[in-house]
Amino acid sequence: MTPLIPVEALVSPPERAGATLSPDGGRIAFLAPWKDRLNVWVAPVDDLDAARCVTADGTRGILQYRWVDDRWLVYAQDTGGDEHFHLHRVDLADPDAPIVDLTPFPGARVFGHDLPPARPGRLVVTMNHVRPERVDTCEIDVATGELTLVAAGDTEVGGTMVGPDGDLYGIGQDDEGHWTVNHRRPDGSVRVVAALDGADHPTGPFPTQLTPDGTGLWIGRHGHTDRLRLVHLDLATGVETEVAGHPTYDLDTRAQVFPTIPSPLIRDRGGELLAVRYSRERQVIIPVDDGFEAVLEQLEALSDGDVGALSTDASGRRWLVTFVHDREWGATWLYDHATGEARLLFRAHPHLDPATLAPTVPVTVRARDGRDLPSYLTRPLDAEGPGPMVLVPHGGPWTRDAWGNDPVAQLFANRGYAVLQVNFRGSTGFGRDHMRAGIGELAGAIQDDLVDAVSWAVAEGYADPDRVGVFGGSYGGYATLTAVTRDPGLFAAAVDYVGISNLATFMLALPEAIRPGLRHNWYAYVGDPEDPAQYADMIERSPITHADRIVTPLMVFQGANDVRVPQAESDTIVASLRARGVEVDYRVYADEGHMFAQTENLVDMFRATERFLAEHLGGRSLTR
Repeated sequence: MTPLIPVEALVSPPERAGATLSPDGGRIAFLAPWKDRLNVWVAPVDDLDAARCVTADGTRGILQYRWVDDRWLVYAQDTGGDEHFHLHRVDLADPDAPIVDLTPFPGARVFGHDLPPARPGRLVVTMNHVRPERVDTCEIDVATGELTLVAAGDTEVGGTMVGPDGDLYGIGQDDEGHWTVNHRRPDGSVRVVAALDGADHPTGPFPTQLTPDGTGLWIGRHGHTDRLRLVHLDLATGVETEVAGHPTYDLDTRAQVFPTIPSPLIRDRGGELLAVRYSRERQVIIPVDDGFEAVLEQLEALSDGDVGALSTDASGRRWLVTFVHDREWGATWLYDHATGEARLLFRAHPHLDPATLAPTVPVTVRARDGRDLPSYLTRPLDAEGPGPMVLVPHGGPWTRDAWGNDPVAQLFANRGYAVLQVNFRGSTGFGRDHMRAGIGELAGAIQDDLVDAVSWAVAEGYADPDRVGVFGGSYGGYATLTAVTRDPGLFAAAVDYVGISNLATFMLALPEAIRPGLRHNWYAYVGDPEDPAQYADMIERSPITHADRIVTPLMVFQGANDVRVPQAESDTIVASLRARGVEVDYRVYADEGHMFAQTENLVDMFRATERFLAEHLGGRSLTR
């Protein structure tokens, strides 16, 4: 029988992760624990043991950082999960220099930041530092901290891009609902370069990246095709040219939702495009640069995983690559293209034996209306015949599940459960039709897809129909709560992790500054909460309205600082169940927001979850 892996071994921070090369290629930065929280460390490229911790956040782990040049690093951090991110500067030339908050505005939130290669030493930042409802684009000189307003009251979704000559470009919306690529002239006038169908891009076109010379834009487009492809948009003429297309795969756009996932655009230090990432069941990288094609061939030979984060020096000689893999997590290699030499620097979780982890296999579920649902199945290593299963719907919903290292799937598989992850209609990454099929279908056909996936697993002999559970976070938590209100007899246990229980109040609570960007996602797929009829429909589709139908044993996890799912709504769900004598376990974490970050809380949550599922589904547990 497969040995039980401790919860902390799967959900604790990696020993090392997120490695990147300095521009001169002489140093490596990476994330590693300091006082049990991820911080940024820097080491000589050939001596990781000489690493020095250059940040000192003992409260909340750092997940994102960037080299500005060989002297400066910047990183983003919020407070207690409140999502009010600020940007901080680290001076690598002076170990005693204090860390500087480059955006020191109380209550402000940095929505995005970029380092245009053609404007060295400068950060382009979008934030609401003047008024909460107004997003401005600013440029910050990293060395001095000087802030210059670029665009006040920015109406561009995702902020304004600054070209090499200071010209401004951005993605906006017109009265007909199109996404528009806009060129702002020095006299304040706006020239529309191109208009895109708004429904093709629920959360805005992605990626959108200026070419280094400022004459073009690399942008994700459907156009006349079902698949999402990369095109080059000439900013003078508006002419589009497809770049590195794939006949059946979509651009991998998960980085739009999860900033720690690599961009679909692989670029060199000067910003030139080298290759493009596409994905479906697995990733495919299409080179556009002949020199990089030779590099890629050598890198891909190092692992049977997918190429993840890539980093290179200014010369393009040295490369750092981290592989995405279902069982060998975060293997990071250093490759020297001049010598052809490569060496493994580290694995993110060296204490985990890949042989004890379960393979994740792409499968296809057929929905009741004939739609194919690309999915992933992770079964226990010793699985034979039907057994207990956990359905894990993803968040978003405008994202997708993908193949790779998944601690939740591995924990459940190690405890004896088959794990099924379904890219239900509305998910991105599987064509325009699959995405648009989710419009108006929250608590409808999207939920049918999850029910059909359970039926598929039972019919295929993977799942015992009497021992099926469901676990979901954020939108996945909404799907979990909807499952136990709409189909209460299907699941033997359910775990809701920061799940949306009231669609209307969820949308009304979203920051004013981001509401212009909701037109093609929440408003299009669910409705406008300001419209009485649509508000009523949203309430009808909200699990909180039907809490009296819940009879399934339920566990609920809530962050006290969650700005998206208020604690009061989880309180209401739990109170309803307790009043009727339905089993419910409720845990609120005072130092968490939406999606947990603190190791001790994640360990506590998953220890409680494994006990709960073992009791109701019959799996194994280390913490009975």
